[in-house]
Amino acid sequence: MNDVFLADCRARLAFDLMANTWNPVVLWALREGPLRPAELRRRLGGISTKVLTETVRRLESNGLVHRRDCGRTAKVEYSLTDLGTTLLAPIEAFGEWAFRYGDEVMAAQDEAARFRDLA
Repeated sequence: MNDVFLADCRARLAFDLMANTWNPVVLWALREGPLRPAELRRRLGGISTKVLTETVRRLESNGLVHRRDCGRTAKVEYSLTDLGTTLLAPIEAFGEWAFRYGDEVMAAQDEAARFRDLA
């Protein structure tokens, strides 16, 4: 038996990191270089300050994002760590899958909703 998805396995750890909607989105937004929080929020759109703060802290605690204090001011910027950069290719591949098959998934969801409505 293959135990690759047991609760304490590394594959589950990776899936858990990507399961939060904002984790891969923030990592992807930081792919071109460091950003200050306000710049990052503008680039992302639709994320509150609180959720962004929670997300970058979570990514930082997992070694994927680096937080740098910008001198004496209270300003900071976030950037990918080397480890965070290693997730860009899988995130891109997942995005390509979504672009290619997203319509099929949405059609299946619509069909399931119609079936529920008939029941």
